[in-house]
Amino acid sequence: MTHLYSKLRDYRINNKGRAKFVIDLFELVLAALAFPIALFITQKYIVHDMVIRNVHVSILFIFIMMSWYVLSRVTAMAKVPRTQRYRTLTFQLSRVAFVTFVGLTVVKVILRLTSIPIELIVVYVTVMFFLNGSFRILAYKALKTYRSQGHSVHNVLVLADAFSDNIIERLIEQKEWGFRIHGIMTNSRLLKAKYGDSINIYSETDNLKSILDNEIIDEVLHCKKDVNRSVARAIADICNETGVIFRLQSTVSPIDPVDFQLQTVADEEELALIDAPSNSMSLILKNMGDMYFSLMAVILLAPLFLLMAIIIRIDSKGPIFFRQERIGLRGRKFKLYKFRTMVVNAEELLARLQDKNEADGPVFKIAHDPRITRVGRFLRKTGLDELPQLFNVLKGEMSLVGPRPPLEKEVKKYKRWQLKRLSVKPGITCSWQVVPDRHNVSFEEWMRLDLSYIKNWSLYRDMGLFVKTLRTFISAGGH
Repeated sequence: MTHLYSKLRDYRINNKGRAKFVIDLFELVLAALAFPIALFITQKYIVHDMVIRNVHVSILFIFIMMSWYVLSRVTAMAKVPRTQRYRTLTFQLSRVAFVTFVGLTVVKVILRLTSIPIELIVVYVTVMFFLNGSFRILAYKALKTYRSQGHSVHNVLVLADAFSDNIIERLIEQKEWGFRIHGIMTNSRLLKAKYGDSINIYSETDNLKSILDNEIIDEVLHCKKDVNRSVARAIADICNETGVIFRLQSTVSPIDPVDFQLQTVADEEELALIDAPSNSMSLILKNMGDMYFSLMAVILLAPLFLLMAIIIRIDSKGPIFFRQERIGLRGRKFKLYKFRTMVVNAEELLARLQDKNEADGPVFKIAHDPRITRVGRFLRKTGLDELPQLFNVLKGEMSLVGPRPPLEKEVKKYKRWQLKRLSVKPGITCSWQVVPDRHNVSFEEWMRLDLSYIKNWSLYRDMGLFVKTLRTFISAGGH
């Protein structure tokens, strides 16, 4: 698993993550700027005798900021696909504008913001659309230039035949797409003769699993003229195991569209395998719920956060928060936040306690860990130590419900089938955490519970797990 995890570790998401954050931030600023502009235009040119109560303006503005942040995360507004067209960008922003209009109108009615005219909402959505639309086009052009210079590049393994030459040429020529052909798997003599001196050539009899395990491959593109259903499924499963994106492009595709999303490459239709559940509407609702709940929880629990900070500082020396590098979606590294529950040199003491480990598999657990502080035992028992992970949810690194994020050293020891856990966002709570006497559950069973969650995911099931977690929290039996 060493080579496999090296590939996951080196997955090229750092530059993408920074670019997405910058775009998110600029669009949030523009969304805020659009409001006073809309207010001025409406008062001066549309509703001259408009008298708006300041409290109503404040409520509407706060909701706009909250909703924009949530929408930017849920709809992936800042994500600019490599081959996206400008009309697609326009459609995405139009959809967000429509949702914003509906949301603000509902807020106006439900909260009885009677001094807010509907014209103000219409003007705001229009101004916001043009401001963010202009910025989006500029950002897209800048990213294309950035990729054409060799940055944020995806290594692609192409499964090809003689009819794939056009696609290969387009991938090489269109540098702004940011695709670098790492290798071509083919039996075509034409392709071997044409690209053999400049690109790695693999035979179709070579082991695809071995290639993905030992090479840094971000995407596998199947662009043969004919598609064998069973073969395509097998390749998709291999890619899905390790989080590699699988794209299927052909003139006729027999693959069930439920498992795939329609995208474009070289102005042709293509099918891209996704790890996310196929019920996109439920997934959108899940993401929106994550964001709204976390945002409200952070605001409402601010006094509790302050109290916990004071108690932790009084009880023992050291920082209030504990930050630890964990592995998230498709091998992405992120810093997980917790209230500190152990002594400062806990990691150093771990080596001395390894022989007392009571858990099987790559995880470490003992019933009476001497590294835990007095306050730490209370925080763990009640689950309060997990609350700072709400910030991880707001950053888009975690979900409220999902498999717990593992450590890097744990992932290195995973069996291949266990890597499927990395195909979804990790969560604050999961199936394993609500199982009675869960500390006696074996590591293998824990993994199977998580994979069962991924396979059978539904919004209803998430709600059930969330309610069970709240019960565990209230009963203080969580840890």
